[in-house]
Amino acid sequence: MTVRRATLADAGAVVRVWHDAWHDAHDGHVPEGLVAARTPITFEERVDGVLPRALVAEVDGMVAGFVAVLDEEVELLFVDAPHRGTGVATDLLAAAEARGATWLSVVAGNARARRFYERQGYADAGPDEETVTVHGATYVVLGRRYEKRPHV
Repeated sequence: MTVRRATLADAGAVVRVWHDAWHDAHDGHVPEGLVAARTPITFEERVDGVLPRALVAEVDGMVAGFVAVLDEEVELLFVDAPHRGTGVATDLLAAAEARGATWLSVVAGNARARRFYERQGYADAGPDEETVTVHGATYVVLGRRYEKRPHV
């Protein structure tokens, strides 16, 4: 596996991974209207803005996951289902941290992700509510802010 900067050629794979993994992580944990609104097109509409700050994990020539860093935030981290539990997410998170990322927000109901971040040295720092607008409709997403614990 290699972690590298995302390129425009990765856009289609990033959209697919993002859409599928977003639904795996969010369905049942965010408002139903937001789940319905998050079609592949909504990810295609945003991918060009994400690629310049994204890294992809490549396994056997295919994009297995990606991470995007915005300032000190791990803004997005998604892994394709067949590659979960293989170290892809760990490597992507380490690459984000190497770029200065120290915190992230995770949907409150996503217990799998929360356990993963805790194993990686992150601590729950409290509620983190996000307002999301998709095609004119606004939704409130309840999350938890996770911060990297300092090495002791």
